[in-house]
Amino acid sequence: MGADAVAVARQAFAAGEMRRALLLMRPAAEAEPGNLDAAFVLGMAAAALARRASGGPEARRALLGEAIAAFRRVLDARPGLPRPRLELARALFDRGRCRKPPAGARELLEQLAGGDCEAAAHHFRLALAGDLPPAAAARVGRLLSVLRARKRVSASFGVALAPDSNLNSASAERTIWLDTPWGRLPFRRGAEAGPKSGVGLSVQGGGEYRYPLGPRTQLRTGANASMREYKGRAFDSHAASAHVGPRRLIDAETEASLLATVERQWIAGAPETDRYGLRLEAGRRLGRRLVLQGAASWRESDCRNCDWSDGPVTDLSLDAFWTVLPVLRVDTGAGYGWTRTEARHLRHAVRHAHLGASLAMSGGFTLGARVWLGRTGYEGGGALHRTIDRKAREDRTRRLSLSVSWRGAAVFGFSPRLALHNERRETNAQALGYRRNYGELSFFRHF
Repeated sequence: MGADAVAVARQAFAAGEMRRALLLMRPAAEAEPGNLDAAFVLGMAAAALARRASGGPEARRALLGEAIAAFRRVLDARPGLPRPRLELARALFDRGRCRKPPAGARELLEQLAGGDCEAAAHHFRLALAGDLPPAAAARVGRLLSVLRARKRVSASFGVALAPDSNLNSASAERTIWLDTPWGRLPFRRGAEAGPKSGVGLSVQGGGEYRYPLGPRTQLRTGANASMREYKGRAFDSHAASAHVGPRRLIDAETEASLLATVERQWIAGAPETDRYGLRLEAGRRLGRRLVLQGAASWRESDCRNCDWSDGPVTDLSLDAFWTVLPVLRVDTGAGYGWTRTEARHLRHAVRHAHLGASLAMSGGFTLGARVWLGRTGYEGGGALHRTIDRKAREDRTRRLSLSVSWRGAAVFGFSPRLALHNERRETNAQALGYRRNYGELSFFRHF
């Protein structure tokens, strides 16, 4: 029955009888949820009817919603199929009315709550990694430029349970060697100085508004906040930041922003560090699959009860995002930063690099893996950071991460995600190396 109905519906669709094709496919798709051909033809017919703009705005949105659900059903089972992904992106683009910037508060709220334009951009980028004809790829590139220029507001929010085997990133070493007039002598650290474990609650969120100053210029204003709380207050950490500055769309593939930034960090419930500075961001798309992003920032750090750590912090980074296939994305990058604190022995430079990948699988699951490597060199060991070899302190940090998210279980746009991390720091400084395992079971959404 299903195959015959699909064949008849395809013929009706080819003859321009979209409503007949839709009426044929609705019972077939409902009776056989696993029939991907029926779901695809249903989506095509519903989207085509919606684009005819018959029946009013509400009917149009309902048809587009039906098409989007049908295409998502196909992609949950076969995420590598390029045509359903392209059609999903087009339907999201149409439902989100993404050709023009939102004109008023109502449309801004719709953009924020729905996220159709952001989702359309995501699927258009993945579709570009497929074997699209040159004309279709050029059209997708133009639509991505439209989406980038019309976006006005964005936000994200997430909440997670966060178990951690080493909340204080403390060393398990019990013996340290101190220089004395009688030579180096061993001293035993108390058990209270070792690693502390616990399960906490992590909450993070933020948003940004882009006010148009001209055809290619916008003013970015945004804020972010995060909190991580454990039993008691000793290991609680909160942070808040804000930014403002111009964004320039240089051409269809290139943009740059210059932002003034301010941030504050709280430790154990009390304000600890304030930072303010400037950040330069730039990005460019190279071809269908590759995006480059770079950033340079300078911040002045002011610690309330630790003046010795005050001073400027400078960071440089370059990242590349490669959509290898519609189901496989790879990202890599490197960075360099240096801190000039008041205390000389705390001055240091950091070199780091990372490599990650995410793979969309059938059933609505996405698997992710990432490795991060960093090397930190200090100007000196100092009294607090005595080194084993009596040389300047040097740390080597390695972080491995694995994650799985389930797109098919999204509730109001919030998808569950489980992430596991293993972190290890090796150092020549005594009692400062550590091992740490932590994880997060989170529900997160981009708006």
